[in-house]
Order: sequence, then C-alpha cells, then structure tokens
Amino acid sequence: MRADPAAPGTPAVPAVPGALAGPAGPAGPRSPLRPTRDPLVTLDDLLETVLNKGAVLHLDLIIAVADIPLIGVNLRAAIAGMETMLQYGLLQQWDADTRAWAERATAAVPELEPDEQVVIRSFGGHYDERGLAKTWRPGTLFLTDRRVLVQRREPREVLWEARLEDVTATRLQSEMTVGGEERLRVRLELAGGGGALLSAGDPEGFDESLRRLAPHVRSEEPVPLPGAEQEPECEGHMWYHEPRREGALWRGGRARLERGRLTWKAPTDARPAVVLDAASIRDVRVEPGSAPSSALDRLVVDAPGGRIVLATDEAPRWIRALAGAGEEDSHGHHR
Repeated sequence: MRADPAAPGTPAVPAVPGALAGPAGPAGPRSPLRPTRDPLVTLDDLLETVLNKGAVLHLDLIIAVADIPLIGVNLRAAIAGMETMLQYGLLQQWDADTRAWAERATAAVPELEPDEQVVIRSFGGHYDERGLAKTWRPGTLFLTDRRVLVQRREPREVLWEARLEDVTATRLQSEMTVGGEERLRVRLELAGGGGALLSAGDPEGFDESLRRLAPHVRSEEPVPLPGAEQEPECEGHMWYHEPRREGALWRGGRARLERGRLTWKAPTDARPAVVLDAASIRDVRVEPGSAPSSALDRLVVDAPGGRIVLATDEAPRWIRALAGAGEEDSHGHHR
C-alpha cells in the first residue's frame, strides 16, 4: 500500500500503516491516504505486515433492498501474530489455558528412565483383583523397551507396572463384558508368581510387541470363555420393537439366550440393545398386536425395567427356553 502524490502546494502525507488521514497542518487538513495497487507487493509482504504489526478492521455494513435497510453488520476485529496479540494484552487467558492443557498432556506420559523409549501407548486398563471388590481401572497402557505399566492421568497414579525381565509369560484370554460382548484381554505372568490382567486397544499387537522386546517371554495358549464351545440355549433371528422418542420402531437382529442371559443385537449396532437376566423375567407370552409381518408372533417379555416387545416365528421355542432359564437363579439353583 502507498499514498497517492499530494496536490501541488500541499505537503506530502507519509504512508503510515493504519492511519486514515494525515494530521492537520498550518495550510489546512492534509489529503487522506487512498488505497492503491502496488504490483511489487506480494502475499508474503502482506502476511509479514499482518503478523508483525497487525491489522484492525472496522466494518459497518448495511444490506438494503429497494432502499429499505434489512440487515446490519457491525464488525470490529484485530488480526495479528500471537506474540503481537499477547504484547497488547489480547488472548492472554486463551494462552494460559492452552499452556496448562499442554502441561497436563505432557504429564500423561510416565516418568521415563534415561534413554527409555515408549514403544506402544494406547487406551487400556488394569483389573484390580485385590479385596472383594474386583474391578477394572481404566487408564493408559504403556509398553516401553524396559517396562509395562498402566497409568491414570487424573489423579495421576501408576495403577500397575512391571519390568520386562520380570515377565515370564503372556496369554490372551476372552472375557464377556457387562454389555454382552466378548473382549480379548492380556494376562501377564511374573517371575515368583503373581501377574496382572490388562486391557489394550490392540491386545494381539501388544502381545506380539512385548515378546519381540523380551524374547524370553513365552506365549501360552489363549483361554476361551467358559463354555464358549457350547451351543447357546436358544438363538435365532428376531425383531425388536425399539422405543424411540419419535415412536417405537421395528428392527431386525439376532437374539441369543446363553448362560442365563438374553441379548438382542442388530448387525449395525456396536453393543446389544437388549441385555436381560433371564432370572429376572416375570412373564413371557404371545399378545395380539402389530408385527413386522403377519407370519410373526408378537412376543412380550415382562421385566423389572418394563416390557420388551419382540417378534419371531418361533415363539413356542423361545417361551420354553426363557421359562426354563428363569427357573434357576444366578447361582444355578432351582427357584
């Protein structure tokens, strides 16, 4: 940007960035600066000026139709590099919050020994088997070239750790979650007895990387779920009348009665939509009413949380299976 030459007899006005007009002098007010096109100015020059010195935008815009004002825009904006913004007292709170977040993110990495390298970092957890209340404690799973550890970020705590030389064996084992899904876990055995059950984002990759770092660690046979090779008590295609805010909707999926628990899951669902303890079922019956097809029976299951409405072409088989499973409590005793 540069100022146009002043009129004859009028002092020249210096091209001061951001100035709208020159100061008044003895000969009267000086001519205002006017924008001009300079072919020598590049985008790099513009960016350098904006970042180093900044720019202030004042915009008042009125949009009118047929001389009738409809929309008004009032814009006040400052554009500059962060150093310039902070120098003039702008965005200081944002800068402080960002620096604090960066410090917390850095603190999520465990304190490493000299020359220790992190090989794997993923979401994981440690199964705390101490005491009566056995539970999963979520955190971040780290595999370094020297240790295995699970760390919780807030409050910061190392939930479990072991050195690679103390690990003697690894085993992949399946576990059924509360939602009715089968998950793969990693069991680590330690020298002198003891060990830990860990969860990892990629259990098989974690197991392979650990044994590659510690060749002395042996791999034991995976442990399947108890009774995983047994056939479920009842299984088949079934429709579920899923309650929704805009109204219940029939969805097709697969129902499964296994180890005293009824689950229903659609092919596109990540988790089962129905997970019900068969021992809590109060009644199972066929009721007249709407169904996805006239060839299907409307099966109603009364449970403590309310009614579950299903549709199947094998209603008698499901009624017998659910009634038989409900005759035993969670300990396997006849009620």
